[in-house]
Amino acid sequence: MAFEPREPQKELKYDELRIYSDDELNNYTEEELKNFKVKHNIPDVEELEKGPWPSFVADAKREALHRRKLSEDRMMIERDVVEDLLGQLQVSFDDGETHWKHGGIVGVFGYGGGVIGRYSDLPKKFPSIAHFHTLRVNQPASKFYSTDYLRSICDLWEFRGSGLLNMHGSTGDIIFLGTFTEQLEPVFYELTHVLQQDLGGSGSNLRTPSCCVGRARCEWACYDTQDMCYELTHYYQDELHRPAFPYKFKFKFDGCPNCCVASIARADMSFIGTWRDNIRIDQKAVKAYIGGEIKPNGGAHTGKDWGKFDIQKEVIDLCPTQCMWMEDGKLMIDDKECTRCMHCINVMPQALRPGKDTGVTILFGAKAPILEGAQMALLTVPFMKVEHPYDNVKELIDKVWDWWMEEGKNRERLGELIQRYGVPKFLDVIGLPPMPQMVKEPRSNPYIFWKEEDVPGGWKRTIEDYRKRHAR
Repeated sequence: MAFEPREPQKELKYDELRIYSDDELNNYTEEELKNFKVKHNIPDVEELEKGPWPSFVADAKREALHRRKLSEDRMMIERDVVEDLLGQLQVSFDDGETHWKHGGIVGVFGYGGGVIGRYSDLPKKFPSIAHFHTLRVNQPASKFYSTDYLRSICDLWEFRGSGLLNMHGSTGDIIFLGTFTEQLEPVFYELTHVLQQDLGGSGSNLRTPSCCVGRARCEWACYDTQDMCYELTHYYQDELHRPAFPYKFKFKFDGCPNCCVASIARADMSFIGTWRDNIRIDQKAVKAYIGGEIKPNGGAHTGKDWGKFDIQKEVIDLCPTQCMWMEDGKLMIDDKECTRCMHCINVMPQALRPGKDTGVTILFGAKAPILEGAQMALLTVPFMKVEHPYDNVKELIDKVWDWWMEEGKNRERLGELIQRYGVPKFLDVIGLPPMPQMVKEPRSNPYIFWKEEDVPGGWKRTIEDYRKRHAR
């Protein structure tokens, strides 16, 4: 079934929405940029322009010159916002500390998230960034954009903000960097009523779900990542916009084990596409790879002579479970030992494909090192079939959230709660039995703690009863 949005979508036309003319958007020459100096002395900041890599400082200077040449009525916040930003950054380098402060809660009416309040602690020296609030804008699934949309949001932010954007934040959102409090509601109105765009998550709530390109463009996708991301984003609107959790919670959707959005390392709940039948093998294509008729890795290594493709060295010997071998000129796979690492499929994409019985593996608890150290996600559900409207997934999510909201400490991520209580307790909460796939390595602790209900007869059984059935 083709993906369909929940509501009619407007066709955005930049010529109807644009704020600036072409002359205003291209209001300086490269020669003027070359001779441009910001109003503050920023020697350390300008060091970041040197070297072979693109520099945000160079981009910021372009924006500063552009704003300097716009007329006053074409900007709703102060002209010098970017120049003052660079000036304060230099002071931060000088002092070895940040000069941003959080001066309280700021946001838009009805939402508790989506806006990150930020203020300068040097407002008299840098008045244009006395307020420098950030807005998170919910990106479309897989980050598909039209040029009309991108031009429209750039015009909007040029007019009501600093003109600086981050495409994208680590959660996935479009990041609008820097505006005054008075512009928050107008920006929010334009986004929601004109551009049909919502804010993303911030604070102790569900952060903006993000997904890989999925079936829109990838042949390996084992489920529709875009549809699942879109459905859960709409279904959990309250959790996304009104913080009620102990801390942040992230969904990320990877269509296959290549993990292109790195959900296994960055999400409290990771959905990774997988299959439970056999890898499909085209033996003719395998021979074509061996014979050099098809380039390995989709031709990605073209341009350098790597020598003749060696299937033993480049595929079979690199299998983590050694479940592959050649037999009578054919590639054989012991699929029950396969861990779905995707290496063989990536090297020989025309010869190998994921199986047809597809679904998701669900993992919990990945996070960056904020309170405790960084941790990877815990494999919890080895395989689950997923189809719209994903009621089985929603049921699992609700169980996890109920427990986390009841037992989680302030600023404690789900992974830290699982560490504190232990995996057996977490499995009890979600109603799953322990499975071999959850085990990282064989048990090294010799002590096993049984529950009374797991022991025949419970704690009240007597040794005499046992001896009746087992002679000495």
